[in-house]
Amino acid sequence: MKNIYITDLDHTFLRNDLSLSDYTKRIWNAQAQSSIVGVATARTYLRTQRFLEGVHINAPMILLDGALIATQEKKIIDTKLLSKELCDAVIDEGGRFGIYPFVLSLADDELNEAFLHSSILNAEQKKVLARYTKEDNLQEQKELRGMEKNFKIVYMGEEQLLRDLEQHLKEVFGEEIKYILAPEAYVGCYFLTLLHQNADKSHGIQSVSEYMGFDLKKLTVFGDNFNDLGMFALAGTAVAMANAQEGVKEKAHIVLAHTNDEDGVARYLESLR
Repeated sequence: MKNIYITDLDHTFLRNDLSLSDYTKRIWNAQAQSSIVGVATARTYLRTQRFLEGVHINAPMILLDGALIATQEKKIIDTKLLSKELCDAVIDEGGRFGIYPFVLSLADDELNEAFLHSSILNAEQKKVLARYTKEDNLQEQKELRGMEKNFKIVYMGEEQLLRDLEQHLKEVFGEEIKYILAPEAYVGCYFLTLLHQNADKSHGIQSVSEYMGFDLKKLTVFGDNFNDLGMFALAGTAVAMANAQEGVKEKAHIVLAHTNDEDGVARYLESLR
């Protein structure tokens, strides 16, 4: 049976400028000839496709923190969605704290996504939006509301504010929602991601495993942040980058000597030859 390699993107596979070196592409694509290879990311389908130009993927992609499992050909394998009613209720509760989220939604059956945001933005959100383009289907709303099918809700801001918000939302919604609070390295703040209770990378790994029929003991995963811990717990080998959060390194079987900017994933794969 083939070995399986699934990698996170940001701060793991991608360099900090969101590029991939020719070396990483060459080593990864060579591995794809004899292995099952895929990605597990918080990113959308559209953004992931852009980042993976020239990169071979032969397993369904785990997208939006596991809220969407889809092939590169837009075949949907699984979704874990937040309803409009729940999404709107969360937005209203967050508004009590003076903060409004980004909402990532399914716009249509062709896997087009909508990136919804309020006209009221904090400094961190403005920095994030500056990295996006019109092609990302940004939609500003004076009164932010969810769509019928929503992948995830993401708050960005100061750590203590988001911790207070997380505690409040847990008191209101309990286990109806999954909560992920983690540092955001690109703009130097924290983010709080809210998902369907069964939407995470571990459930995504299980969906891909069932779809392809592979043995989790032969699975190696790569990651750097707390949203990767679910797949770390499932994989036969969990690999943390040198730049990973300390709590992530503690859960890894292997901690690399190289960072994402130093082609850590590719260097590890090459060392296996």
